[in-house]
Amino acid sequence: MTAEQHIAELEMLRGEIEMLMGERQSLLRAAGAAAVFVAQLDSSVLPENTYAAADVLAHALNSLQEDTLKDALELVRPEATTEGDLGR
Repeated sequence: MTAEQHIAELEMLRGEIEMLMGERQSLLRAAGAAAVFVAQLDSSVLPENTYAAADVLAHALNSLQEDTLKDALELVRPEATTEGDLGR
């Protein structure tokens, strides 16, 4: 492999890593928003046909590693606090 090929490969890998990190941020934001939503949800007013979906969401959130969920909540906390959803 030539030095030019090596540099090109490194640039391609760098681009892939940047893309994956951006995707991770998006997924963390979605997970954080879902966690805030579930925490604020009043299950007594939930339509019965949404119980299964809510259960799937709750299990998915509960299966996240604690550090991942903490990162997700920290990403959405400023927005949720501003809008009064997570100001506790």
